[in-house]
Amino acid sequence: MITERQLEVVLSVVYEYIKSGDTVGSSTVAKKFLHHRSPATIRNEMSNLENLGFLKHTHTSSGRVPTSLGYRLYIDTVLERAKDNNSIELLQDITRRKEDIERSMHQASEMLSKMSNYIGIAAFTPLNTIKFHKVDFVLVAEGTVLLVVVLEGGVLHKKMVAFSPEVTQDDLDEICRYINKFSGKMWSEVKQIVRASIWNDVAQYREKCVKAVEEIDSLLGIGKPRVFTGSFSHIMGLKDFQDLTKVRALCSFLEEEENMAHLVSTCGANRFNVTLGAESNFETLGSTAMVTASADVKGQRAVVGLIGPERMDFEQALDTIHCVLDMITNKTKG
Repeated sequence: MITERQLEVVLSVVYEYIKSGDTVGSSTVAKKFLHHRSPATIRNEMSNLENLGFLKHTHTSSGRVPTSLGYRLYIDTVLERAKDNNSIELLQDITRRKEDIERSMHQASEMLSKMSNYIGIAAFTPLNTIKFHKVDFVLVAEGTVLLVVVLEGGVLHKKMVAFSPEVTQDDLDEICRYINKFSGKMWSEVKQIVRASIWNDVAQYREKCVKAVEEIDSLLGIGKPRVFTGSFSHIMGLKDFQDLTKVRALCSFLEEEENMAHLVSTCGANRFNVTLGAESNFETLGSTAMVTASADVKGQRAVVGLIGPERMDFEQALDTIHCVLDMITNKTKG
């Protein structure tokens, strides 16, 4: 545990370093933030905090900069305040026309990048709490079937799937009638019921029914996030991204769909999540930070966030993300 005075010093150093990008000395902290503390007292505390791992020297004669531990302390403090902050203004430029969630997420990633000068990310991943409404299988050719799944709220998914050549439209209709009896239930629940009962209730359609459930699961993409990334050009003007080799490595990482899907899947269901690059399993993200927020929208979890330098302005980032998340949830209502 650190003392209240040490907490004041850490927060002051992190905040000043985020704003300036320069090392922070005790006189700066005393002048700008802690008027009631002397530079000598602050200097001693900065030395103690360095020993505790919250601050570090970059040069022998320089001031201090935060470590990942110092950033984490600052982030947790900001997040605690954000829980009770209901006064953030919503975006004024919200498109009135109702858009599907995929288009909304693409727009959100670009908007996040422009508003913050960081890299905006937006993703959606279906939830196990999706409420199922109706399924239709339409035989369009021998062995080829059109699958249409309608979720609660009118969200529609469709794709062509391959069935065994001997399947008939009557077979498909019977499977649809059986599955549609569970309309209004969560898909995860329907799936369990169908799998448990096909040995008795629809024994003659056993294999076809198993195939149908697998195809519906695949269509809904359970657990597979769809990720959109905003423009990378905005970060090029930041002091922290002047090393082009590191920037190229970061951009290559973010362009890999599997990498981004993994990042998004690690985001919790909390309103806000912050992950420092050093806390991730990816070496490329070592000097970065990712801030995300999530909300449930039409049976899917929407995740929006920002990837930027470790000394990201977290308070501004949280405000920006809050606004864009509200935009998404408002645009996709109904």
